[in-house]
Amino acid sequence: MDTMTVTKVVGGVCGALLVYLMSKWGAETLYHVGGGGHGEEHASAYLIEAGSSEPAEAEPEVPFEELLASADVGDGEKVFGKCRACHKIDGSNATGPHLDGVVGRPIGSVGGFNYSGNLNQVGDAWTPEHLNTFLESPKAAAPGTTMSFNGLSKPEDRAAVIAFLQSVSG
Repeated sequence: MDTMTVTKVVGGVCGALLVYLMSKWGAETLYHVGGGGHGEEHASAYLIEAGSSEPAEAEPEVPFEELLASADVGDGEKVFGKCRACHKIDGSNATGPHLDGVVGRPIGSVGGFNYSGNLNQVGDAWTPEHLNTFLESPKAAAPGTTMSFNGLSKPEDRAAVIAFLQSVSG
């Protein structure tokens, strides 16, 4: 290898090292993190407001009885579409027991259906309040249930479904 090639290689390595060191210095200057040097406290270059650290004031919760009283049966029928995959309202069982006449019916009382889980923890009868609790989270209300439905998180949806079920209860 001749001296000119060696000089080019050494110059290239030195140039790359210089570019790397200058880039590092420039980045540290622009994006400085941590406390300042020499006893001074430096502020960040950019301050991003994340909002108040105070929790947002929650809307007052409407009692379930009021939600049920004002629930729309038509909306409940639409929300019941999530239930139709496993439940019927014509008196016949499917994957789950039939739900016509469920409001007021004793829990676990549909003949010919093999219930799972601890439904007795929900209560004695399917009152609107017990249905509300169960529909919010079936697995929490009746541990061990094979019902794979995660529940209805919105209280308005639960009230509407219960109003619909009351309308088909006879």
